[in-house]
Amino acid sequence: MQLLVLNLQSPNLGLMGIFRYSRTCLLKPGLLRSLLIWRRGCLYVHFSDLSALQLEDNVSHYSSMSETDSDVDKFMVPRIKFKNPKRCELSRLVVELLKTLNWDVARQVKFSKSVNVYGFFNSINAFRTIVHVFALAGLQREAQYLLTDIVFYYKEENLNVSGLFSTFLDSPECVGRSATVFSLLIKVFASNKMLADAKDVFMQAKKIGVELNISSCNFLLKCLAEGDKLEAVRSLFDDLKNSGPSPNVYTYTIMINFYCKERHGQNIDMEQASLILEEMEKKGENPTVVTYGVYIHALCRVGSIEDAWNKIQDLRSSNQPLNIYCYNALIQGFCQKGRPDEALKLLEEMKDEGISPDIYSYSILVNAFCTEGDIESGMNLIQEMEHCNKKPPLVCCTSVLMGLRTKGLVNDCLNFFHELSAKGYKHDLISYSTVIHGFLKGHNMKSANNLVHEMRKNGVVLDYIIYISLIREYCRKGCLKEALKNFCTMLQDGLQPDIITCNHIVDQYCSRGQFEEALIYINQMKDQNILPNSYTYSVIINWLCKYRAVDKAWEVLPIMFKDNIFPSVIHYTTIMDGYAKQFKNPMKAWKLYRKMPKLGCKPDNVTRTVLVDMFSKRGKMSKALDLFKEMAEEGLSRDEFAFTAIIDGYCRVGNVKRAWSMYKKMKRNNVTPNVKTYTCLVDGFCKLKRLDMATMLIDDMKRNNVTPDVKTYTALIAGYQRIENIDRAYEVFDEMKKKGISPDHIAYVTLGLGADVVTED
Repeated sequence: MQLLVLNLQSPNLGLMGIFRYSRTCLLKPGLLRSLLIWRRGCLYVHFSDLSALQLEDNVSHYSSMSETDSDVDKFMVPRIKFKNPKRCELSRLVVELLKTLNWDVARQVKFSKSVNVYGFFNSINAFRTIVHVFALAGLQREAQYLLTDIVFYYKEENLNVSGLFSTFLDSPECVGRSATVFSLLIKVFASNKMLADAKDVFMQAKKIGVELNISSCNFLLKCLAEGDKLEAVRSLFDDLKNSGPSPNVYTYTIMINFYCKERHGQNIDMEQASLILEEMEKKGENPTVVTYGVYIHALCRVGSIEDAWNKIQDLRSSNQPLNIYCYNALIQGFCQKGRPDEALKLLEEMKDEGISPDIYSYSILVNAFCTEGDIESGMNLIQEMEHCNKKPPLVCCTSVLMGLRTKGLVNDCLNFFHELSAKGYKHDLISYSTVIHGFLKGHNMKSANNLVHEMRKNGVVLDYIIYISLIREYCRKGCLKEALKNFCTMLQDGLQPDIITCNHIVDQYCSRGQFEEALIYINQMKDQNILPNSYTYSVIINWLCKYRAVDKAWEVLPIMFKDNIFPSVIHYTTIMDGYAKQFKNPMKAWKLYRKMPKLGCKPDNVTRTVLVDMFSKRGKMSKALDLFKEMAEEGLSRDEFAFTAIIDGYCRVGNVKRAWSMYKKMKRNNVTPNVKTYTCLVDGFCKLKRLDMATMLIDDMKRNNVTPDVKTYTALIAGYQRIENIDRAYEVFDEMKKKGISPDHIAYVTLGLGADVVTED
């Protein structure tokens, strides 16, 4: 039997420097010895086939080697003939990789394809060998790539990945040689969110005494932190402190960052972050500028601006590292607290320290000043940026646009917008939206439309907010055609209007009396999966009642039921109010009121007030008072409208004394009178020629910041006319006009002041 040995001094291997261990170490029971198996009564080469194949190029006599006979005897194998050509092919490939470490060849060999061709057992042993050799050679990225390929195969085939630990264990006697591979396996698992498997490798490695590198442990810790695994993070950190590898500056920074972040169900925990920072400094691990930056930023996030400022001052005095991130965090903190002036001082101090502000530093300040309405300071900072050859980003300039818009300086906003265009800025959706909304707020549809056309011309797609703002403003202006045009364009752009916007269009149809068209539009809404809501039908019912088509409003209720929308007390009360205001048959309101409980709808205080007002206007004060008392008995609030309805009723029947008594009761109940309450009483007292009481009520109105309206002044003018104090009537008339209240036809004609007053005017 001929002795065959591997020539480990082959130039191809030696020059690469991959075998940092002695040949004796490699020949001991371990990686290479595990390649040999005893099968069918004779020694076959399994993945040791690669040894025999390598001997075709590198055969060395035993006498030329420095190892002992016993070392070599362990690898004495009979020369054999390969019975499996495919195994031979795989072995040649592995030998080639061991000799050359050719990554271009290695990455072409996919584990899944290898399994299909050579079988799982052969493939896993081959890849095991390659991974270990690449890892020993310092080619860790390549080894990690191969491990990832194997892990993906295991996942796709639903194999137990926990078995990979024992698979890649080099030798139970020399576990240390597997440390690099296990560290890489942890990274593979962690980077693919297989955190439990990564932690399992960590625990198994610690159990058998493998010394993992801190880099892989930090990577696992970071992934656990990013996955919000609070208990796992704490457990791993404690393991590192108790049994190694000892945490380093990056470990502590990961932990500080973990506690300084807001996560699902977890607020920033500055107490824990501070404890870890203190522990870090006690252990002699010098925090980096990143560590301090994270800590200072978190202090600012929780509003501890003063603590953050003190920390920066402490770091300055002890010559600790500070960078722009630390300062920017504090600048932002001051600005968020509404203290941009202090933030600006910090910017100047930062420059004095030799740290140049970046674009972000300036952008924070520009936005803060413009938000506070100090556009001048914001513009000064932009000019400073330009002077320092730092082109302000568009988002920074947009802050100025927003500031100008907020102050109502829409024309200045547009001018600055055009200046930016002239400087070469390409406006985006936000800058366009800022100016457009300024014009819409000022009801300048023409200028808004010009910018919309420019947007489309420049390929900037309108967003949801612009569309619905345009539609609503068109509806406000009564431009239904333009509103519908934008509605259709919005749908074509793949954007779905909300029901609130659609209700504006329904309101426009109804305001024109186009109720059939409104119902057709609602059906079109349904086709676009925009379902009408209760308010949609409230709009229709309300407008039908205004058009005195109350019976038609009643017919809307079955349509609501069909859409699975149940009429509420608001719908019934609106219809009831419509009936109450009908001159011919107001008692339909009373019948509906009695029917409401049977319809499953309990009348509320507004419902009762409608009836109180109806009976009061018709002089049926007994019925009105009964309902008014029922409201109190049932615990319903009697607001200014209910009290005013009773007061108005008493004044109409000439019982001003009872009206005055109800007014005093109203005030005792802390219900504030409105302009109609005062007007009813002023008119009542004026009809009794009690101008002293009327003027007292006018003074009371002014004290309570209730502005008299045209009806109040007209009643007072009529009162002075009754007592033939025409001069005072003119004075009241002039006072009314000075306050910007236009006299109505009654004031001019009915009171007999028309011709004379017009001449005076």
